[in-house]
Amino acid sequence: MATTESRDNGGEKSERPSAPVAMRKAAEQLSELLGKAPDSVSTLKASDDGWIADVEVMEIERIPDTSSVMATYRVTLDSEGQLLGYERTHRYARGQIDREERR
Repeated sequence: MATTESRDNGGEKSERPSAPVAMRKAAEQLSELLGKAPDSVSTLKASDDGWIADVEVMEIERIPDTSSVMATYRVTLDSEGQLLGYERTHRYARGQIDREERR
């Protein structure tokens, strides 16, 4: 597993997962909790304590596919890649063009 070094509060080195590993961990752990497969990871940012990822999930499948309901979940991982929390931040139709800047 690829890792990058970070420091914990005691000044000791700990291994933070690399960005690709953090993306997979965020998607896998959210999928396990929601019971739905993630569509993609749209944002990944390193934080002081680990990683923050935005994961896109199809919540309601419809025909045509462009009318399916999607959701963005913000996932917080600790410095070891374990999920600390998540929240749904946005819902939209799959075919919707994002006209406003999201945080």
